[in-house]
Amino acid sequence: MLLAVALLPACQRAAYQAQATLPPITARPVDKTQPEDAKMAAEIAPYRQRVTEQMSAVLGTAPVALTKNAGESPLGNFVADLQRERAAVALHQPIDLAVMTNGGLRTAFPAGPITLGSVFELMPFENKLVVLDAPGPVVQQLFDYSARVKMPISGAIYTVSPDGKATDIHIGGQPFNPARVYAIAISDYLAGGGDNLLFFKPLTQRDTGVLLRQAIADKITSLTAQGKPIEARVEGRVK
Repeated sequence: MLLAVALLPACQRAAYQAQATLPPITARPVDKTQPEDAKMAAEIAPYRQRVTEQMSAVLGTAPVALTKNAGESPLGNFVADLQRERAAVALHQPIDLAVMTNGGLRTAFPAGPITLGSVFELMPFENKLVVLDAPGPVVQQLFDYSARVKMPISGAIYTVSPDGKATDIHIGGQPFNPARVYAIAISDYLAGGGDNLLFFKPLTQRDTGVLLRQAIADKITSLTAQGKPIEARVEGRVK
């Protein structure tokens, strides 16, 4: 038995070496020259029709275009304001601030009818509306970041100094208090540090249960039901 045990390692097979066996290349380009599969097209047709009808539904009308640009913009103000409003309703509490970067808005609303498809083009992501409870030092970082890009913030006005710092900050009409905690309505993407808002990343997110895209669509629908146009303007929130 001892001899058998001693000889056993010599009888073991070498370590297994995987050998890749690749099938022949079967890929083929798919473009307009590829003929349509009639059976598949027939199966898709009812779904395509339903989606087309839903995306074409008019939610409201903008008398003039809601545009975005570097710094404060009509579209940025519109979306930031509705975030703060919707978060307050969802969480049953006042929300001090709301933030939206121009990078998070993928297009603009041209003058004329605004459809559900327009909202999907503006906000194609499945981003959720969340609330952060930010201590004063983090809020100061937010305003310093905003000053560099002159980003609008709902619920506040501030001045950008010649050296690019945020000064004379007022939140809710009151001077900024570094000792306070402020509730901020924001997308979960930005709350997680997206667009270099890394100072938000350690904070706990409170979910409102609302998709940001849905909040935008609901706001437009609500204004229309009240007989109001979809409009916003630059208000001098950033001086």
